[in-house]
Amino acid sequence: MKLAIYGKGGIGKSTTSCNISIALARRGKQVLQIGCDPKHDSTFTLTGFLIPTIIDTLQIKDYHYEDVWPEDVIYKGYGGVDCVEAGGPPAGAGCGGYVVGETVKSSKELNAFYEYDIISFDVLGDVVCGGFASPLNYADYCLIITDNGFDALFATNRIAASVREKTCTHPLRLAGLVGNRTSKRDLIDKYVEVCPMPVLEILPLIENIRVSRIKGKTLFEMVESQPYLNHVCDFYLNTADQVLAQPEGIIPKEVSDREIFSLLSDSYLNLFGNEEQKFKENLLDSIVLI
Repeated sequence: MKLAIYGKGGIGKSTTSCNISIALARRGKQVLQIGCDPKHDSTFTLTGFLIPTIIDTLQIKDYHYEDVWPEDVIYKGYGGVDCVEAGGPPAGAGCGGYVVGETVKSSKELNAFYEYDIISFDVLGDVVCGGFASPLNYADYCLIITDNGFDALFATNRIAASVREKTCTHPLRLAGLVGNRTSKRDLIDKYVEVCPMPVLEILPLIENIRVSRIKGKTLFEMVESQPYLNHVCDFYLNTADQVLAQPEGIIPKEVSDREIFSLLSDSYLNLFGNEEQKFKENLLDSIVLI
């Protein structure tokens, strides 16, 4: 099974990807996570350091694929998850999609592309140009990481459009959404009403999830010294179980940019209006008491 994980930049997508990879490994699967971001930090919480990228290794080897060995590009991460970083061209130059293609080509040359039960592509932010949408060409399922905010759901809608486009030529389906670090889900629910799709899991607003990224550890590793976090790992295990159940998935039908903008902005304005009204009422009560 091959997964492509997308989401707005800064949403905690790589942190979520790493924890889902470990959850899949805990279910007895051999897992390879491929980071598809020029920052090459997708697997940081699995390995604890920035591993060398495939594109850097190929440059050193003068693009002689026969001189590249698995140990040159595949690094063992926490929980037995194998890790690869595609890397990318220098900032402002080249095409990230080309690098993803080279990474897949290298994996096939090393016979690694077919040796794993699960390959998870963790893809750069919410950029769904033809280049960074290329992991969808290889994926069975797409997962979208979001939160209960305007920007993340706007990006979700754009990613859904890219998934729909790819389903015309590839056997790809959207497995669903994973909400990361959110105390509410009202906007998520509003969005899936107009653009129906499964919500696999909603992770609670817990600061340790963000801190884990800074520490270079996954929640599963942090549990070893902080057992009270064990319940958070259950959210990732539940997500993994749903993926391993091989859901039918969907072909999403995104809404227009204007419609999603109107839907989410109206919700925000209504929320702000209600809070403003409550503030005025509380202020008035205080004045009366004085």
